[in-house]
Amino acid sequence: MILTFNLAVLLAVIIYFRIRRRVQARSRSDQWMTVAIVMVFGLLIAPTDFGQGVLDVVGQLAQGVSQADGP
Repeated sequence: MILTFNLAVLLAVIIYFRIRRRVQARSRSDQWMTVAIVMVFGLLIAPTDFGQGVLDVVGQLAQGVSQADGP
């Protein structure tokens, strides 16, 4: 039996459990570790279809906000 897993899914689970923790209990190094993990996660999902879909949705939201703010 061969067990395979997706690194992006593993990082998503790690991020979920790290963000669930109480904010008061975090040290500065712990916060930086969370930021680094989230950055790596973003780099892993960016070239995927899901990452491109998220990019399109966020782009449309930003465009809608910028047009709503205008004259």
